[in-house]
Amino acid sequence: MSKYDLLGKYLREQPRSEVAMSFAELEEVTGVPLPPKAQLQRAWWSNNPSNNVMTKVWVDAGFRSERVDLPGKRLVFKRVAAEPENPSGFYEPQQEFRYETRPAGPHIRTPRRHPAFGALKGALRIDSGADLAEPALPEWGDASGTKNGPEERK
Repeated sequence: MSKYDLLGKYLREQPRSEVAMSFAELEEVTGVPLPPKAQLQRAWWSNNPSNNVMTKVWVDAGFRSERVDLPGKRLVFKRVAAEPENPSGFYEPQQEFRYETRPAGPHIRTPRRHPAFGALKGALRIDSGADLAEPALPEWGDASGTKNGPEERK
């Protein structure tokens, strides 16, 4: 049993999705003083479970630390949906894979496309008479010293 297990129990019992606490309230719940690093270094409050013992307790309870105010000695624990453990401490959504069968081959794992893929389709329209190889402004062609477009520049 960790000395911070009482914090995990306290957070699990909270009905709210966000639990604002002062450092003093945290010490009262756990019954032990916070280490000096917790009061001086924002990195101590990261959500990396391998960061420190206390971090693993709030992550296992289904919470993330947010809005850490070191000068004001306050923070907010926010309830999160169950996420897979990530040793880096940064949120990385899991890629979903689908299996495709090829006629002569085994199953191949391919990542699914992002939901926003194709969201801007049709947002840009080009007139049918536009020449995409011609500079947008005639001065651009003059600056490069080349002749562009159907007319010759003098």
